[in-house]
Amino acid sequence: MSARDEILARVRAATADVTTELGARGPVPVIEETSPGVSETVELFAENVADYRATVIRARATEVATAVAEAVRSSGCHSVVVPSGLDPAWVQALGAVATVSHEADATTHSELDAVDAVVTRSAVGIATTGTIVLDHGPDQGRRELTLVPDTHVCVIDADRIVHDVPEAVARLRPAPGDARPLTWISGPSATSDIELQRVEGVHGPRTLIVVLVTAADDVAPGDPATASP
Repeated sequence: MSARDEILARVRAATADVTTELGARGPVPVIEETSPGVSETVELFAENVADYRATVIRARATEVATAVAEAVRSSGCHSVVVPSGLDPAWVQALGAVATVSHEADATTHSELDAVDAVVTRSAVGIATTGTIVLDHGPDQGRRELTLVPDTHVCVIDADRIVHDVPEAVARLRPAPGDARPLTWISGPSATSDIELQRVEGVHGPRTLIVVLVTAADDVAPGDPATASP
């Protein structure tokens, strides 16, 4: 008798006296979940991102250039690399606080390693996991651009934030012939050794700053609207 036959024989013997048929207790109850509203989803996203020791900065659309430049400056970064499709107004604001390199100028790992920060957009944000997803379009650049510099400033619009992973996967589904690599980021890069000593910056940026672009009425006048862990 093979091992497979022996296992099946034991299963049959153990269940020989079971006479109840599947579903005899009636239909399986269906638990309906209520989808949260947009504002609740955005708040959950901000809370979970901050819980990962990342920094969340809220800004109106007209304030993003200033917020991005201030995030780079306050982090002590003196050089920054940007993808080819990043908003020119943001690039101009960054030029006032740091030396700006463009994606085409940083072609080797050593060149990227010499840069303090990278600024990109994000394709999707996931509220339940506090995750940002990059699909490496023109405003996000190639994958290594966001893995080598020590600080990553990522801009995400509130309307790109979904509640859970299935929604994110559905939104990220590429058109035929347009498949791209995806990078899923939940907080700064970190790992732990066998003694559970946390080490950050092992396989990606040590510092993650998320600039959350909100509607005008979501940020009160005079409110710094900055949440950090």
